Amino acid sequence: MSIDYRVVIGCEIHCQLTTKTKAFCACENRYGGMPDTRVCPVCLGLPGGMPRVNKGYVEMGIIAGTALNCSIARFTKFDRKHYFYPDLVKGYQITQNDIPLCSAGFVDIPYRHLSEDLQPGGKSHYGKNAAGEASDIDGLYKRVRIERIHLEEDVGKSLHLEGSHSYIDYNRSGTPLIEIVTKPDMNSPEEAALLMQTLQEILRYVNVTKGNLEDGNMRCDANINLIIWEDGKEHRTPISEIKNLNSFRAIKDACAYEIKRQLKEFETTKKEFEVGYKNTMGWDETKGETVIQRTKNSFIDYRFVPEPDIKPFNVSETFISAAAEKVGELPEQKRMRFKKEYALSSFDAETLTSSRALALWFEQAAKLSKDVKKTANWILAEVLAVLNQKEISIEQFNLTPAHIAELVNAVTDKKITGKQAKDVFAQMLETGHMPEQIIKEEGMEVVSDTAEIAAFVSEVIRENPQALAEYKGGKTNVFGWLMGQIIKKSGGKATPAAAASLLKAELEKL
Repeated sequence: MSIDYRVVIGCEIHCQLTTKTKAFCACENRYGGMPDTRVCPVCLGLPGGMPRVNKGYVEMGIIAGTALNCSIARFTKFDRKHYFYPDLVKGYQITQNDIPLCSAGFVDIPYRHLSEDLQPGGKSHYGKNAAGEASDIDGLYKRVRIERIHLEEDVGKSLHLEGSHSYIDYNRSGTPLIEIVTKPDMNSPEEAALLMQTLQEILRYVNVTKGNLEDGNMRCDANINLIIWEDGKEHRTPISEIKNLNSFRAIKDACAYEIKRQLKEFETTKKEFEVGYKNTMGWDETKGETVIQRTKNSFIDYRFVPEPDIKPFNVSETFISAAAEKVGELPEQKRMRFKKEYALSSFDAETLTSSRALALWFEQAAKLSKDVKKTANWILAEVLAVLNQKEISIEQFNLTPAHIAELVNAVTDKKITGKQAKDVFAQMLETGHMPEQIIKEEGMEVVSDTAEIAAFVSEVIRENPQALAEYKGGKTNVFGWLMGQIIKKSGGKATPAAAASLLKAELEKL
């Protein structure tokens, strides 16, 4: 008896959008705060509350769809999905059923982030990226098809406290969401987690979401089952929908556990399940296992009906074009360009494009700089160290790209040494002053005048006869010590190359 199997995973990803107000009312769209303070008759579903579509909500949906290579509907509508749950105050959810705003898209997840042993069989799974290019920075890509992206509103939040009580915070009710539904194109837990990571990066890049999984800005439902071949016969395990996974690790670990659980269940029971049978699972992170919440073996009638309070509407070509223009260059495209245009390494390009703001900051500095590689190194080594230490973003950094470019130019032009540049950087952080001002005020400009450096060399030789005797006796390491004395005497301003050349010439005369 032989058993072989293949993992099949598709994802449904809910993503909160960063509109100023909620989807269908004027309540502020903001995370947290005192419970039940940002609500109104519309988002509470009270009698007489009339929803109106937030224009920015539709625009952000189009931006997301364009970034994910979707077709955008020119005509769409909203629907009511009826079901009961304590945090669904209306008793129905405004969503999109049969005419989603976006459909038939795809996202390419970079294979370089997966270990080689996770490659699914067959090169047909891989191809060029969305830009139609491939290079050593990119390697291969796994293409995951997107079935649809539809608009819907979020529900409230259940708060389960110790004891016998649960509470509901309705501040989240009516928050604008997009739901991204993929085809079952993933074949490992790692691919599912990487899909979420890639989508988070893209959607942050196009400024439609904060994408903080820990705050619930993005949540993933992973649908997973196995195709099993036993002695030449094919079997399929029931699909398990693992709900509300809110971290990359949770997606990976939950899917990995569920694979083992389904395989063990099949080997133990050999049970055949009817088509359409489905388990809804939760993920118990403490125990590290999935937990069955409910089973489905028949279609649930959500009683979808067109939303009677919101008319179907057309989406104009002008509106779509204006939204699409806001997408801009996406992360993988930017990485490829940075590598080619600025001759950056794969690591440097990856790090500098980790956020759109950082990539823009670097590029502004690079355009003002005489040495792009040095500029990249300063940002990677010094700027990012400050950001990490202070736990701030590049937008909160007190220096501008012009500060770093001017500092790099000062070193490139040999106005100051690399060591002095570190001191200038520290003063820049403290005062916010430009490098040229600090260099001038501190008298730090490098001495490159040969006559002036020669005078320092002569003084050091005259003041250190013992060192000269040791040098003549064969202790050549004394040369470095003498160089240190020259640099010290010059206040650190003597050009090392010129000082070394002059010192060598004097020692050769001995």
